[in-house]
Amino acid sequence: MLGLPDIEPMQQEIIEKIREKTLAAIETNDPTQLMKLFMPTNEQFKSMESLQMSFWEAMAKSMGFTSGTKETK
Repeated sequence: MLGLPDIEPMQQEIIEKIREKTLAAIETNDPTQLMKLFMPTNEQFKSMESLQMSFWEAMAKSMGFTSGTKETK
């Protein structure tokens, strides 16, 4: 109606290429290697623990707590 080109064949070809590449990637990936991308390592756990401790210390300090006791002002 407006003279636009019919791009459906091109869209179908692109979708098929994406499908082929996705299936090939799924078939070649090792589940163990994939899980390593999402699961933190021991070093990451240690750094997360230290980050958590620094947050807790900052929160406790801002609330007036030190060493498990509340400071009196």
